[in-house]
Amino acid sequence: MVIPTIFNLTNVEANGVISQNQKLSESAVQLKGDLRKLWIDHTIWTRNYIVSALADLEDKDKVLVRLLKNQEDIGNAIKPFYGHDAGDKLTALLKDHILIAGKIVDAAKKGDQASANKHNKEWYQNADDIAKFLSNANPNWKEQDLKDLLYMHLALVTDDVVARIKKDWDADIIAFDKGEDHIIILADALSEGIMKQFPDKF
Repeated sequence: MVIPTIFNLTNVEANGVISQNQKLSESAVQLKGDLRKLWIDHTIWTRNYIVSALADLEDKDKVLVRLLKNQEDIGNAIKPFYGHDAGDKLTALLKDHILIAGKIVDAAKKGDQASANKHNKEWYQNADDIAKFLSNANPNWKEQDLKDLLYMHLALVTDDVVARIKKDWDADIIAFDKGEDHIIILADALSEGIMKQFPDKF
């Protein structure tokens, strides 16, 4: 996996275009790095939960606790910009994202297609809710753009679950790698939106 370096990226101008003449400030580099780590952790611990849940491993509940803690960490990361209530709201939406995913994994493991379809609709509705919430908080986060990013995330997680159920280990690895690459794009979209909305902080 190739991760674009953050140290030679440049400041976001008022029109949202990256200037090639000015390096990112230390605070901007910190924000981009922090959000990338949080969202990469999101994919790593989601995968770990999928592995443990499908194999019914003893660490399943512990992994879920750690995964849910990651959603709290992501919510906390936006509090300096959007306040305590907004951070808690994002945490709640992201925890729902995880808990619904867990229901889908459980239904898929049992071969219960009806339940899987039901929870999948809930999962995409939750993605819509996240996109709407974020776009209302920051006009630079376009709702449709966020939906597209979140839908791709859901599709790649689904690919990972299906591959593991089929024991198609090559497809499983490919799905995870693609998911990790994609989540960096999502994280960068969020950090760049914050920098554009709050230029005085960067």
